[in-house]
Amino acid sequence: MTKNFLLIILIVFTITSCKDDKHQAIETPKTAEVNTYVKDNYTKKEVMIEMRDGIKLHTTIYSPKDTSKAYPMLLKRTPYSCRPYGENEYLNKVGPNKYLMEEGNIMVYQDVRGRWNSEGVYDNMRAYIPNKTGQQTDEASDTYDTIEWLISNVENNNGKVGTYGISYPGFYTTYSLLDAHPALKAASPQACIGDFFFDDFYHNGAYLLSYWRATSVFGYMKDTPTTESWYTFPDIGTEDQYQFFLDHMPLSKLDKFYGEDNVFMEQLKTHVTYDEFWQSRDIIQHLKDIKPATMIVGGQFDAEDLYGPYNTYQSIEKNSDNYNTLVFGPWSHGDWARTRTRQVIGNIHFGDSISDYFQKNIETKFFNHFLKGNANGETGLAEAHMFDTGAKVWQSFDSWPPTNTAKESYYMQPYERLTKRADRKIATSDFISDPKKPVPYSEDIKVVFTPRKFMTDDQRFAARRPDVLTFETEVLENDVTLAGDILAKLNVSTTGTAADWIVKVIDVFPADTKNTEDVQDHLKLSNYYMLVRSETLRGRFRNSMTNPEPFVPNQKTAVNLKLQDVFHTFKKGHKIQVQVQSTFFPYIDANPQTYVNNIFEAKESDFKAQTHKVYNDSSIEFTVLK
Repeated sequence: MTKNFLLIILIVFTITSCKDDKHQAIETPKTAEVNTYVKDNYTKKEVMIEMRDGIKLHTTIYSPKDTSKAYPMLLKRTPYSCRPYGENEYLNKVGPNKYLMEEGNIMVYQDVRGRWNSEGVYDNMRAYIPNKTGQQTDEASDTYDTIEWLISNVENNNGKVGTYGISYPGFYTTYSLLDAHPALKAASPQACIGDFFFDDFYHNGAYLLSYWRATSVFGYMKDTPTTESWYTFPDIGTEDQYQFFLDHMPLSKLDKFYGEDNVFMEQLKTHVTYDEFWQSRDIIQHLKDIKPATMIVGGQFDAEDLYGPYNTYQSIEKNSDNYNTLVFGPWSHGDWARTRTRQVIGNIHFGDSISDYFQKNIETKFFNHFLKGNANGETGLAEAHMFDTGAKVWQSFDSWPPTNTAKESYYMQPYERLTKRADRKIATSDFISDPKKPVPYSEDIKVVFTPRKFMTDDQRFAARRPDVLTFETEVLENDVTLAGDILAKLNVSTTGTAADWIVKVIDVFPADTKNTEDVQDHLKLSNYYMLVRSETLRGRFRNSMTNPEPFVPNQKTAVNLKLQDVFHTFKKGHKIQVQVQSTFFPYIDANPQTYVNNIFEAKESDFKAQTHKVYNDSSIEFTVLK
């Protein structure tokens, strides 16, 4: 891929390979038609807005040409650029969706501090400063100063502002809620990063090797404003990323691709525990007494940001009294902002026009209510609007998780059984984990910028490996709907001093399931093992993310692993399956299984095969809808 092509992917939040599958290709809008509409109906203006410390931020403003009425402003702050630059160069479309664009709103884009055409120094996941004094700045103050300038200087605005954004712009949207400007009436953080130690680059202490190339985007600094990219991506010289990363194990072999000038890579390598560096950047801890209305949006199959949206919603719900709603659909990262008709993740078709439904009936209604309508009236929207990814229908709830749920435990028994009761006799299921022959996270041979498709992938290839434990129910006689979080309560031992634990929840389809047009040529939906949810824990963090500790060889040890929420019906005739493994490569890096203080300093001799045991009093606790 070329640098420019990857840059386009980043800007539109479709950071993925065009080879993921036939439905993952980036959609190209009908340029002439859309450009004509934007140019005919909007006037573009570029300004540099001065912050309280004198730093100026590049801001692009699209205002409706119809000046007979006042409009609210919709602001997106981004590290991915306000391209195209130049007042005669227009975006193909403006705003969160076509409905808000066609209705008429003032659309504002801003390069955040230190990025692209803005001045200042960039700080990745910049920490919030409570009780700022003098010229102290953070993203909250930059947002406040921007809104103050906009409402004072942009003609025909109605004094109301909404913020929105997906992924990193979703983080900046969340940030806008802190010390919020009085004119900020509504915010929609979408796939919002909450904490990089649990979103994107680490998962429960395990390094997401699959995001290694993305480090270029955030790691290289610049000295002056620019409209051109100043960073490049490593050329790995292969179309087989599994083999590439296997050949570059241990991680120190990757150092030749990035120098010390990649600031973020150096931070990742230095801060390998949940230390003050990461803790200070956790924005979720600050979500208290929020005033603007909020709508948190996420995708149930978002490989990048599940932790952020769910925890952002829960924190606001717990600590604030504002209007707060949650929307989760059958989407990968940012799918809800796209316009394709068939909603497909990997091999699974969930329905048609699902994103359009969200844009028209949920997102547009939310912003119109708080920015154009009577903000004190009923929105007509549910507290939680959730898509059941098994039954393939939308449902609305008064809370999330729903109140009518109960916890149910299933036990991991010998002979691959998943039962509601554990055998009295102590037994174990054993496997040999070899970090030099790790379990792939996907059977596809390809290179992706950041992974997506695997979130619904067929897991039969993994189940048939000897280093993956499989536990399965009998064929279900009734539907079972999971609606909430999942907690794996493992009791394990290892012959080594370190291990990762990956738990996967899988929907096993009946043998008579017929293919759709979306299925890869080499697969069948007959007996398909659909991945519903997975999560990883680097075992040394089992008791504390701050103070890691080794395993005692051959000693039975409790390891609890929380999986992010699901809303999924295992239908009658299907089976519930759980897989347990210790490698998931190269989605996460391989654990050497010899305890090391810093995985980036591991030596080749540290990587050793070990025998792991899962005891039959291990269980998985589901939140079941009644």
